[in-house]
Amino acid sequence: MMNKTNVKQILKKRFGFDSFNPGQEETIQALQSGKNVLSILPTGAGKSLIYQIYSYLINKPIVIVSPLLSLMNDQVERIRYLGSSNVVAINSEHDWKERKSILSNLEHYRYIFISPEMLNQKEINQSLAKLNIGLFVVDEAHCISKWGIDFRPDYLSLKSNLKKLGNPQTLMLTATASKKVQDDIIKKIGIDNCSRIIESVNRPNIFLAVQKTETEMDKQSNLIYLLTKLKGPGIIYFSSKKMANLMSDMINLKTKLKSAPYHADLSNSDRFKIQHQFMDNELDVVCATNAFGMGIDKSDIKFVIHYHLPKDLESYVQEIGRAGRNGQPSIAILMYSDGDEQIALNLLESSFPTERDYENYNKHKFNYLDEQTKRLLDFYYQHGYSESQIKQIFKENHSLKVKDLYKLVDYINYVGCRRKFIQANFDENFDMHDDDCCDFQHDQIDLTPYEYFITQPTNEFSDWKSIINQLF
Repeated sequence: MMNKTNVKQILKKRFGFDSFNPGQEETIQALQSGKNVLSILPTGAGKSLIYQIYSYLINKPIVIVSPLLSLMNDQVERIRYLGSSNVVAINSEHDWKERKSILSNLEHYRYIFISPEMLNQKEINQSLAKLNIGLFVVDEAHCISKWGIDFRPDYLSLKSNLKKLGNPQTLMLTATASKKVQDDIIKKIGIDNCSRIIESVNRPNIFLAVQKTETEMDKQSNLIYLLTKLKGPGIIYFSSKKMANLMSDMINLKTKLKSAPYHADLSNSDRFKIQHQFMDNELDVVCATNAFGMGIDKSDIKFVIHYHLPKDLESYVQEIGRAGRNGQPSIAILMYSDGDEQIALNLLESSFPTERDYENYNKHKFNYLDEQTKRLLDFYYQHGYSESQIKQIFKENHSLKVKDLYKLVDYINYVGCRRKFIQANFDENFDMHDDDCCDFQHDQIDLTPYEYFITQPTNEFSDWKSIINQLF
């Protein structure tokens, strides 16, 4: 094993950095001591650098489980940019012939990126098992707890797949995880001798604000007004693809900012294009669903606005953490109209199978099931669960998610320091509130530090029905 000096030499020689970010070196040291590690480091802290440096210490292949195709491709591209060509992603973009070629040459790769679904395929798992894997990495490890039960059940197979791979040393990386989620991650992946490296979720350069409006129309008007003041680049999150499209068109029509929507209905090539336009400052604003931003390494994001409620407080903290990575003043605004939580609850309800879904599945009427529901039920039935057991699992998970959502509503309605509320949720101590902290004791948000100084006549925001009519 290399000593501390040699690790820093690798940091400088291979990656051009003079010093580690908080938590990076501690994580590497824990790995060097032979421990499995759960490392919780802020967004933008350089989590991927940890396993890249470690690869030079062990000189063995590293398998990285990644949740999104875009994130996977971005990491592969970034590693190649740094001069390593021995990196590959095993994903749905490859046809059978390409995949076979990759699997027959796995020993030549230092970094192997893969989704939990691909890892669960027998042929791929068997090929990986033939390697002497030096480190098994779960990127965005909170997905094990947040997505495993009702969205991406293959995450629940990581425990058994680790055994098939010979129980290699494991590193789990995420930006946010409460004590409850940490315990759940470790339990579900089934590892012991686990060290936890935890850095604060607090980002003091991000001003925290909530803006309440009475109606949906008021919310739209308020968003456009904010975007005449805020300096980009920025991200606006929506839970509705239709609304992301609508407001992106509205922004282009009524402000001087360049905007584009980003969501699952776009092709892979279009999403890739929008990502790169945003990175290259060809776009000021991206109107996105929650998948956007995961793995985006852009340091100068000035604002993050949530038009709709995120799923829970942890998701919110992770998503706003994409702002202000360069340490400059940035702002996070959570918009809220009365009844917004009902939209979130409706989305939550739709993520679980209905009685009709169970009936169609049992009668093999698969054409009446969407692909996501079929895969979800396939997983549980194939693992020996009865229908009553599956329903009980989903019922308990539903209750937990409702509870988490209303904790976010508590944050919105909290009369006090918002940063204190967040840090208390993550069992962190809070020092002191000041004017740069949040909107507590502010009559209105002071946008001066974030202003673009765009001026527009106020009457441009008056007739919203006519604006909407122009868009359709």
